Amino acid sequence: MASTLSWASSSCFKNHDFTNKNFTQTPIVSPVSVIVAQKKAKKTRKIILKEDVVDVGKKGQLLEVKAGFYRNFLLPSGKAQIVTTSLIKEMKMEDERIEAEKQRVKEEAQQLALIFETVGAFKVKRKIGKGKQIFGTVTAQDLVDIIKAQLQRDIDKRIVTIPDIRETGEYVAELKLHPDVSAQVRLTVFGN
Repeated sequence: MASTLSWASSSCFKNHDFTNKNFTQTPIVSPVSVIVAQKKAKKTRKIILKEDVVDVGKKGQLLEVKAGFYRNFLLPSGKAQIVTTSLIKEMKMEDERIEAEKQRVKEEAQQLALIFETVGAFKVKRKIGKGKQIFGTVTAQDLVDIIKAQLQRDIDKRIVTIPDIRETGEYVAELKLHPDVSAQVRLTVFGN
């Protein structure tokens, strides 16, 4: 017995309407998922250092660092702060105050240099041996002691640069009062 196959009886065509010449198929509905790209998170922070940090920067420097570095190291150790407008104003005021202080120190050093240079020569008395030779040498500490006795000014012996003095005579010593200001002081070494 032979079976007859017809296109109309086939299971694949049951959803089709063959009476209509357009051969439309019923739509299969599937859920649509929309993927929206998210903006990347900000991974850096603008900070101001509160103190010097090795390999990062100096105190008061404005930097942009990774968020994790700030969150895990700089913030817990108290070495940095996030930049705000009020913090920037504070930093500017602090910088102006520091500049004024530097200028005041420099002017003070210039006045002191003028005093040292107008004094004339400081006299140093030493025991002499053969000819013009003295016993021992004249040191920076000797000059500091003489300045303190005559001018009532305390200065540090580390700022005094004195030549090697082993004989009587006139010498010039230099006082480095400020990185930009130095004074020339005359020394007269004589024997007793």
